[in-house]
Amino acid sequence: MVADYRRRFWVALALTVPVLALSPFIQGLFTGGRHWTFPGALVTQFLLASGVYFYGGWPFLTGIVDELRTRRPGMMTLIALAITVAYGYSALVTFGVPGDVFFWETATLIDVMLLGHWIEMRSVMGASQALEALVALMPAEAHRIASDGSIRDVPISSLQPGDLVLVKPGEKIPVDGTVVEGRTTVNQALLTGESRPVEKGEGANVIGGSVNGESTITVRVEKTGEASYLAQVVQLVRAAQESRSQAQDLADRAAQALTLIALASGSATLAVWLLVGEPFTFALARMVTVMVITCPHALGLAIPLVVAVSTALGARAGMLVRDRSAFERARCIQAVVFDKTGTLTEGRFGVSDVIPLGDASEDELLSLAAALESRSEHPIARGILEAAAARRLSYPAPAEFRAIPGRGAQAAIGGRLVRIVSPSYLTEKGIQSDDPRVLRAQTEGKTVVFVLSDDRVIGAIALADIIRPTSREAIARLKAMGVRVMMLTGDADAVAAWVAKALALDEYFAGVLPDQKASRVSEIRHRGLVVAMVGDGINDAPALADADIGIAIGASTEVAIESADVVLVRSDPRDVVELIELSRAAYAKMVQNLAWATGYNAVAIPLAAGALFTRGVVLSPAAGAVLMSLSTVIVAINAQLLARARR
Repeated sequence: MVADYRRRFWVALALTVPVLALSPFIQGLFTGGRHWTFPGALVTQFLLASGVYFYGGWPFLTGIVDELRTRRPGMMTLIALAITVAYGYSALVTFGVPGDVFFWETATLIDVMLLGHWIEMRSVMGASQALEALVALMPAEAHRIASDGSIRDVPISSLQPGDLVLVKPGEKIPVDGTVVEGRTTVNQALLTGESRPVEKGEGANVIGGSVNGESTITVRVEKTGEASYLAQVVQLVRAAQESRSQAQDLADRAAQALTLIALASGSATLAVWLLVGEPFTFALARMVTVMVITCPHALGLAIPLVVAVSTALGARAGMLVRDRSAFERARCIQAVVFDKTGTLTEGRFGVSDVIPLGDASEDELLSLAAALESRSEHPIARGILEAAAARRLSYPAPAEFRAIPGRGAQAAIGGRLVRIVSPSYLTEKGIQSDDPRVLRAQTEGKTVVFVLSDDRVIGAIALADIIRPTSREAIARLKAMGVRVMMLTGDADAVAAWVAKALALDEYFAGVLPDQKASRVSEIRHRGLVVAMVGDGINDAPALADADIGIAIGASTEVAIESADVVLVRSDPRDVVELIELSRAAYAKMVQNLAWATGYNAVAIPLAAGALFTRGVVLSPAAGAVLMSLSTVIVAINAQLLARARR
């Protein structure tokens, strides 16, 4: 459409130049009132103006047919009527009907309308460029590894699940797959919004379109074509951009009403000026100007452009909108209910407290525990080893390692017999440990193990489901926005109370089974609150569906979660805040655009009708077209300012 409007504009402009040169009015402006002509000059104007009318005006002439066929008269109807009335009247004058021709006004009006639509289409494309950028992320070819080990470059469309592809440093990963050889970091910022490169080793999933970092990796193809993550993202974004919303329905009804107002105002303008004794050509010019300047194009684009920009912005930040109405409702959220495990917490067993009970420091105690647990595969062992790695602690290799069935493990480390045991082991051995820090950790529902050195308790380590580092910031920001923050969990009350206290939640509900979560959400809604439920999209599906806005978080590559209105690709609770902020910013842009588009017409219609005629202010049809096009461009630019404001 951009190319078509551009081509028609330049052809129409070239035909308009001689029309202007042959117009007595234009000649008078540049020659001090002197005119020149030749036999057949009027017919020549008619032929040139006909070329402008039929070729340049063709999009509007076909547009009126489409609008009338669907019984939805709008912008194309007004433009087509305006240029047809002006051209038709001028054609009649050319072949004998008394009056003045409108050829130069008609030609310049069409030129300006084509130029305005050309600029507008470019603005619309700019609003959707983020979606195009997503499509462009996928490379065209991949290095497929054959069964004999040879490598051949093939189109990605020829890849099948199970194929092996080689991805070199700096290249885009061609498909969704699993790393089978190599270790690297992957930049997937444009896909999931994660600002830092993500480390990927053998067994890790990678997303097609992300950028490989410093090392060569071999990837097994898992998903291709429409099943890939990127294809699902593009499909979701396109569907969201095309879906209708309440604000858009309001704008469409206003645009239809404005079309009827324009037709009525144009007819009334013609009648009034004829009644006061003005020439028909003057009255006709005022009518055409009213119909052109009142075109509801800005009103029609006020919402769709903001939808295109906000939806694409969300996709780039890892927020995939499946329901436009839900996205608009997000600005009204009064309460956010988080599922605990995997949402506010990381869903893994990790060290929350290191409690020295002797002379050893926290690092010494954790290092000793890690040395012992380095020979164990128990979840507690993994948690302790991860904590030691996070602190970058070194530890010696244990000797004579053996498990203590149901109680823990022991080994010789540095000439000492070190044990990590459960509280029941201490009870059996009659060893006392009543440190208040240990008791507090136990009352919070944490798993506590004790570290013994030669039968002497030297410390305790508490483990729990680790709270995400970003959860505190997310909840603080939500509360600063006036949103109540709650938590649902199937864990015992002690565990829930600890998490709620650590995060300063407003409320929590413990011991809630998956099938009870929806009823809890309903109870909160019955308080009169607009509720968003945030969960993993699987166990929380009923609750996600029952909430005013269902938000699936941590979806990774599985984006097609039917129960959620919005999918947050990253496992980051802060994205809930970003979603609400984006919804509020998008709604503000919609209101601004609607206010401009309607307010503009309140001033433009009287001005076009000639309300300031007595003060010497008279708008030509071309000037009206300039103002109409300018209002449309302003709406487009304002929509794109949303993208700049969110950077």
